[in-house]
Amino acid sequence: MIRNWENKVVVIAEDEQINYLFLKAVLKPTRTKVIWTKTGQETIDICNTEKVDIVLMDIKMPDLNGLEATIEIKKVFPDLPIIAQTAYAMEEDEEASINAGCNDYIAKPIRPEKLLNMMSKYIDI
Repeated sequence: MIRNWENKVVVIAEDEQINYLFLKAVLKPTRTKVIWTKTGQETIDICNTEKVDIVLMDIKMPDLNGLEATIEIKKVFPDLPIIAQTAYAMEEDEEASINAGCNDYIAKPIRPEKLLNMMSKYIDI
């Protein structure tokens, strides 16, 4: 399925460059504008200064982790969709992500089509 999200902005909150490059490649056919943040605080700052449509939030990041950053972002932007993406694939990690305010959760390694389908629930509305 071809997705055209050229008017959408996706923040990839990810401290590992290889993971960022993978997600950027997955999103390239969708024509989204991608912003890369490497820390929780940087992600909060971008959400406060840019019009963001969705955040792909890594949980393990320097300074504020993804859960802490999500809590702060949701205080200001309660309707901003945030998808937790993490290598921590335990049931309690998914529960912690949802409790922090994430709208959805995807475990690494990420299957591209699963991620795009998940994002569609929030972008295509």
